[in-house]
Amino acid sequence: MTSPLQETLPFEDLPEIPTASPWCQRWRKGRHSWAHVRDGGFDARRYTVDVIPDEEPAKEFVRTHHYSGSYPAVTVQFGLYDVLEGERRLCGVAVFGVPVSTAVLTKPLPELRPYTESLVASRFVLLDECPGNSESWFLANCLNHLLARGVRGVVSFADPVPRRTAAGSLVMPGHVGTIYAATNAVYAGRATARTVKLLPDGTVFHDRTAQKIRRQEQGHQYAEAQLIALGAPVPRAGCTPALWLREALAAVGARNVRHRGAHRYVFRLGRNRREREQIKLGLPAQRPYPKQADPERLLV
Repeated sequence: MTSPLQETLPFEDLPEIPTASPWCQRWRKGRHSWAHVRDGGFDARRYTVDVIPDEEPAKEFVRTHHYSGSYPAVTVQFGLYDVLEGERRLCGVAVFGVPVSTAVLTKPLPELRPYTESLVASRFVLLDECPGNSESWFLANCLNHLLARGVRGVVSFADPVPRRTAAGSLVMPGHVGTIYAATNAVYAGRATARTVKLLPDGTVFHDRTAQKIRRQEQGHQYAEAQLIALGAPVPRAGCTPALWLREALAAVGARNVRHRGAHRYVFRLGRNRREREQIKLGLPAQRPYPKQADPERLLV
């Protein structure tokens, strides 16, 4: 009897696929690909998960490979290391830290102390060479490490809106949170709908970044340099930061994108099911898990 043939992947413009799929998304230098669980298989003896004590290696890895090209405020970062034949090589990073607002944590996890008992998962990226099922093993180990540090809840988001450069190249196909659904996170609906600014390279110019420039807060130089590198004029002497920001965004051709809100997932951490279920949810669990990315909606 002849076995049916499985068509090969990846195609770079393929969106995220349903939870039951054996395909796993991977990244390298900002471009995504797909790995099949049959391709080599996952061997836990080959990998280890450890805290990355120095922020710089994690920051460089994420900025190089993650589609966002940015690194968030960090409480703790974990590395997935390939330790084959004694070599210790970083091939994945997971970042847990501080969201832009306390409500991001207290709304879904109202009884946990934000920033100590609850954190947000802000980056999760593995290289394209990692075999299928690597991410679920990596994530489970990260959550175990967090529980040992006293963390009882983690909130994570999946951005379902595809992103393209101004030239039309696909940067990110839209995520529905496949890995979170596969690891039994609680789906707690969507975050607030909004309009986001999309830069020509396909990255999002966040409201918090804009606020840093307007108020000249710590980090404003990096944000200004990002816009100047894309073609914005150098700030003139005496020009107010808010006026320069408005002119800079127009100069680089920033686009407004309609966003219905990221998918929100919640992990309740505990040594057993009873401990996990004792953690109160501030938002109702919803079913089914989302299965498809959102359509692209530019505002003109």
